Amino acid sequence: MIKKILAIALIGAAIIGNTGCNSGGDFKKTHGVEYKIVKHGKGRMAKIGDVIEFNLIAKVDTLDPATKKTNALEVGNTYTQGRPQMTRVQEIKQSGQFQSVFPFLSAGDSAIIRISCDTLLLSIPPEQRMRVPSWLKAGNKIVVSLSMVSVMTEEEARKEQQAQQEKMMADAKAKAEQQMPIDDKTLQDYFAKNNIKAQKTASGLYYTVQKPGSGEQITSGQTVSIKYTGKTLDGKVFDSNVDTSISHHGDPLTFPVGQGQMIPGMDEGIALLKKGAKATLYLPSPLAYGEHSPSPNIAPNSILVFDVEVTDVKAAKPQPQGMPKSMPMPKPAK
Repeated sequence: MIKKILAIALIGAAIIGNTGCNSGGDFKKTHGVEYKIVKHGKGRMAKIGDVIEFNLIAKVDTLDPATKKTNALEVGNTYTQGRPQMTRVQEIKQSGQFQSVFPFLSAGDSAIIRISCDTLLLSIPPEQRMRVPSWLKAGNKIVVSLSMVSVMTEEEARKEQQAQQEKMMADAKAKAEQQMPIDDKTLQDYFAKNNIKAQKTASGLYYTVQKPGSGEQITSGQTVSIKYTGKTLDGKVFDSNVDTSISHHGDPLTFPVGQGQMIPGMDEGIALLKKGAKATLYLPSPLAYGEHSPSPNIAPNSILVFDVEVTDVKAAKPQPQGMPKSMPMPKPAK
């Protein structure tokens, strides 16, 4: 919801408190926005170029046509995201943008910000006003309760983000190490029950080859095209470009191998094959989506099974000189 406010109404925010604090005096004004600091923190003042973290709750008083009562409609809340919003402090020239208050706040401050919908409407071209939310109308006021979590220089923010990423990666690695033996035991029991003789790689990936294909083994950087069907270990199909009950496009999936565009087990498994090969890949959850499922059809920490056929292999594209190899985030195989 808050992203819609930022895009349509050109406001954004940071929070704690409630709309009951918006009465009384002591409000100051900047760029058509009223603000009042209700709690002073001990951090340094934000300045242009700094990176800040903040929370917010934004509300608008609306009239209920049925009861004729005025209700405070919540139109933005960063707390529901589970973490503060992060942005860079920039010079504001237009009226009605709450970001103009940032240079007057320091880390630990809480403030109440009042924004007139009349001011916001002036900044929206007439041809776009038909698409604004129903609460964004003349006479209404948006009240934002704002809490400044931190104020950092660009270098401090970069180091903080790097530290958070390293912690997330360490946590993910630890969880994967705990989950891998559980999944391996489940797979071994599955193979024994179904009389399947699968080969295992050092990473924990299992695979069987029904048709070996021909030519050289696929290498990192080559572009492959595959037909595939993805299933959970109990046989439930969740994705396919072959099964017409799942997909209607029928086009092969094409991607460069070993470039991080596929989930790790798919990337590794395809690199074990040759053009024309047909195989089944058994992915322990750490080599698939782990605990972060991309679909309601895939439970967290699910072992995935992919039936694949390599229909084409093309040479690796030359890497431009002076350009580092890209490292995109893993994406679902679809």
